Amino acid sequence: MGSAYICAYIGYMTTNEISFNDTAKAFEYKTDKELRKAHFLFKLMGINWMVKLGTRITPWAIKMNLPVKGIIRNTIFQQFVGGETLAETAKVADKLEAYHVQVILDYGVEGGDYDDVSLDHAGDEFIKVIDYAATQANIPFMSIKITGIARTGLLEKLDLLMHASGANTLIKKYTNAIEQLEEVEKNEWQKVVKRFTKICEVAKSKNIGVLVDAEETWIQDPVDALTMLMMDAYNKGKALVYNTLQMYRHDRLAFLKDTYTAGHERNFIVAVKLVRGAYMEKERNRAMEKGYPSPIQPDKITCDKDYDEAIAFCIQHIHQVAIIVASHNEKSNLLTTALMQQNGHSLQHPHLHFSQLYGMSDNITFNLAAAGCSVSKYLPFGPIKDVVPYLMRRAQENSSVSGQTGRELGLIKKELQRRQEK
Repeated sequence: MGSAYICAYIGYMTTNEISFNDTAKAFEYKTDKELRKAHFLFKLMGINWMVKLGTRITPWAIKMNLPVKGIIRNTIFQQFVGGETLAETAKVADKLEAYHVQVILDYGVEGGDYDDVSLDHAGDEFIKVIDYAATQANIPFMSIKITGIARTGLLEKLDLLMHASGANTLIKKYTNAIEQLEEVEKNEWQKVVKRFTKICEVAKSKNIGVLVDAEETWIQDPVDALTMLMMDAYNKGKALVYNTLQMYRHDRLAFLKDTYTAGHERNFIVAVKLVRGAYMEKERNRAMEKGYPSPIQPDKITCDKDYDEAIAFCIQHIHQVAIIVASHNEKSNLLTTALMQQNGHSLQHPHLHFSQLYGMSDNITFNLAAAGCSVSKYLPFGPIKDVVPYLMRRAQENSSVSGQTGRELGLIKKELQRRQEK
């Protein structure tokens, strides 16, 4: 299947009528004022020195309680976040539903060395999100971060112990690592497992998918192991728990195939959300500082190749693998639709879903929706202070991803011009 995606690239223009250049569909849900505001924001994010300065100052300003929340709320927050509360976010979700776009709800809590009270609170908040999602027809998924319900230091220790284990499978490494924890740490980890299990139990009862976000490589192994165990428990006959694979890591394609093997042996549906990734610069810097090989792909071409081969592998095994193509790359999205068609699968297959971040790549999302595909916006919400790390990543991503800001600006400009000429 390795070369299938190349064949699809050659053939997708003749087998696929979806176009991502239709700006009328892409921005139908935005007013002229909203479009001009988005244009201004993306222009700012195209100025590298301003983004670097802003991403340093903003977290500090929030921490010092400086009066910057109003500025943040009316600019980058409004572009990329649904709201500070579920009630505010509901308005955005309703607007998207009118255009057949679904929602992945994300309570924007991030990791830290929190106490049990804070971690329990985060777990309860995730359950509130599930309860709310179950009342809305267009919210099939919610997203969680294990660093929201587990202390980062404990995850780091488990990851180190797993790497030191001589076992040959992820679950055996995980089991060995748990055994080596001190008694107080074992009890702490059991609380993490209990929080995650409770989330999955409620999600199962409410029929809401749980997407587990990816973390940095130095805490990812225990997250992968725990998520695989939850797949084994809850993905019997239906995809409920999804792992997130960052394909800018050079080991993720092999990991996907290993997960498939485990799912085949244990008779559970492998459910994955494929992303390119969010921590690339941090990963490279840490590897350099600590003197270990970088976990990152050598170049973008290799990353793109692995991403597309992962899509091809999932579609080859679509009856046992559920896939969310979470990508802003137009070719990867068109490749997916082409491969589905070439293999005789419906674009409405229950194991296929597309997703893009709210505030980005509307040309992909809304044109996929218009073509009848199951597609969503990843929609974070939460108090401004809690979602600042997410917002800083969006700003950095749009300043560093080759062509992303230019592409967004070009499409917005094209639509504004089209409206003026009407």
